[in-house]
Amino acid sequence: MISVLILTKNESLNIADCIQSCSWSDDIVVFDSFSTDQTVAIAQSLNARVVQHPFKNYGAQREAARKIQYNNRWVLAIDADERPEPELVDELQRIALKEKPEFVAYRLRRKDYFMGKWIKYSTLYPSWFVRFYQPDKVHYEPRSVHEYPEVHGEMGALNGHLLHYSFSKGIDEWFVKHCKYAALEASENVRSLSSNKRILRLSDAFSFDPVKRRRTLKAISIYAPVRPLLRFLYSFIFRLGFLDGIAGYRYAKMLAIYESMIVLNVQDQLSQFKQRL
Repeated sequence: MISVLILTKNESLNIADCIQSCSWSDDIVVFDSFSTDQTVAIAQSLNARVVQHPFKNYGAQREAARKIQYNNRWVLAIDADERPEPELVDELQRIALKEKPEFVAYRLRRKDYFMGKWIKYSTLYPSWFVRFYQPDKVHYEPRSVHEYPEVHGEMGALNGHLLHYSFSKGIDEWFVKHCKYAALEASENVRSLSSNKRILRLSDAFSFDPVKRRRTLKAISIYAPVRPLLRFLYSFIFRLGFLDGIAGYRYAKMLAIYESMIVLNVQDQLSQFKQRL
């Protein structure tokens, strides 16, 4: 009834648990960016279908994955460090059984885990992601990171969650990944600063559309002074991250470090751009 799409790059530590959490699906597709570890071998040993595609950027990769042939009308797209909780699976299967579903795509939320607990507040819960869709009804922009799909039709929201274990490889790996994200995010920031194509509407920061709201807040943050400090205060104080205890405090500090990396990358890229003029 439902195909599962898992994007991977060197996910040998996560891929087996991820595939096993989706054993209810008769079509599990591992869309791999030419991993150099045992990701592909493990996936194949668990009877997943492996498709390899060179990685250009996150938006392009998801768009390429969207275009492959699936065995089912509906696709659940997850990362290797995510697991669908049973309540979500039941909900997805009920939708897939409908002959004429009312929506072509659905948003869902994640529960992010750190230091052995769900950190509900410091992770800005609930953040919504479009992860359950009919592939021919969505497409992804060629965005370097934090890609958002355009949906061609009505969109619904799910009650169930994905469980997100972003620290399954350790804190060191989290920072390695976010160093890469910071460089890509900075490139998007610089491109936004140098382009007048998109008009920033402050009212969109309060939109009921969570994707539009998130994009606008990111755009506003480009112009914010003391951006890392503001990110910490927003996560830990305004969004009540202190209720997550020491885990929330540490996570908010890590997000502030991530913002610092973005700022440094933006400054470096703008400096290089000016030197080329």
